[in-house]
Amino acid sequence: MLCEKCKKNAATIFYQQIINGEKREYHICEECAVKMQNGVSFDTIFKGFLDSFIGMGSTGYTTQSSFSCPTCKLSFEAFKQTGKVGCADCYNAFKEQLVPVLKNIQGSIRHSGKLPKKAGAELYAKRELENLKNQLKKAVEKEEYEEAAKLRDRIRNLEGGGNNE
Repeated sequence: MLCEKCKKNAATIFYQQIINGEKREYHICEECAVKMQNGVSFDTIFKGFLDSFIGMGSTGYTTQSSFSCPTCKLSFEAFKQTGKVGCADCYNAFKEQLVPVLKNIQGSIRHSGKLPKKAGAELYAKRELENLKNQLKKAVEKEEYEEAAKLRDRIRNLEGGGNNE
């Protein structure tokens, strides 16, 4: 795919911007990204991007950057530089710092995206049940009792009750 700006180089940077619910995708080359940032190198741009999510300096993280993961020994400072954790235990070691970052990026710390096909029917059923319960709660709040009754019955069927009276 070619860069949307110069139409010459291969696009190596892909990002999405969502404003007022409208999603726009951008595909640009590193050279154009540097030009867009007034000659600042891509590494500096990326570090600035990470800084904006991790909040270095603005939320007090800099005072806590001397600790590290007990399993892989990755320091929090090294994580801030790369944006990559060293092992699964890093999530627990850096939990206090990662939770606000994940909430900022995703709106929640709980994954709500697609499930892998290999995840199995149990995960899909659990996700559907949770979704139906949320819909039921909203229907009751809106006083849509017929819809709430239908949702209640579907929930009972999924939970194994199956007794629709």
